[in-house]
Amino acid sequence: MIRKLLLVMLAAVMTTLVAVGLSSEAKANIVAEPVVYNLDGKPFEGYFAFNQNFGETQPLVLLIHDRDGLGEYEKRRTQMLAEQGYAAFAVDLFGQGVRPANPDEARAQTSTLYGDRATLRARLMAGLAQAQAQAGVDSSQVVAIGYCFGGAAVLEMARAGMDVDGFVSFHGSFDTPEGQDYSQTQGRILILHGSDDSAAPMADVAQLATELDAAEVDFDMEIYGGVDHAFTIWSDADRYDGIADRRSWQTLMTFLGDVLG
Repeated sequence: MIRKLLLVMLAAVMTTLVAVGLSSEAKANIVAEPVVYNLDGKPFEGYFAFNQNFGETQPLVLLIHDRDGLGEYEKRRTQMLAEQGYAAFAVDLFGQGVRPANPDEARAQTSTLYGDRATLRARLMAGLAQAQAQAGVDSSQVVAIGYCFGGAAVLEMARAGMDVDGFVSFHGSFDTPEGQDYSQTQGRILILHGSDDSAAPMADVAQLATELDAAEVDFDMEIYGGVDHAFTIWSDADRYDGIADRRSWQTLMTFLGDVLG
């Protein structure tokens, strides 16, 4: 019980920790709003955050949600990225108004996309195109990041050869569908993962490393000892790990600085 209380307290102060070094003026000039776009006549609702204090154009960070769909968590993460001087766009892979209310509904949504990779790729491409079309975005500098299901989606982008400078998976899954590989991957890959992840065990991490090596992909992995799945999700008190969350965010900031300059 004490550990859970500490984790909740860590989650409450997380946004303060990651914002160290930013002026209140910089944070106050963030414009954040929903963005509705369409694919094949179906509406999707993303979320865009941009900090006006960091110049007229900024590198783009594309954020992909977990199995619960685009919610308050993803919106806050895009704002945190904007605080650091990146134009941030959260993609909607389920459709406008489609937000699973329970695990069964979430599994239904993700299972549909896992079973139809062409549709998954089309929705990822549509989200990327909409993000690059936003005012103030430097469309030539892009990194895609994803959480849980979003981490798996980011790796789908990498295998599809999408023109992205970097791909980052937070506690994602690593199964490569039959007929796919990383031979077309264009950007660097960063894996941020817990060694005690029940959804994607270390054997899966090792297999991914083997595949990336075989394809000669530039990649790094940071493993957090004893840390479970979903360690960055503040609302999951049983699995949230404040230390791993903070370290992985700092590693992301370093990666973005290296890849996007």
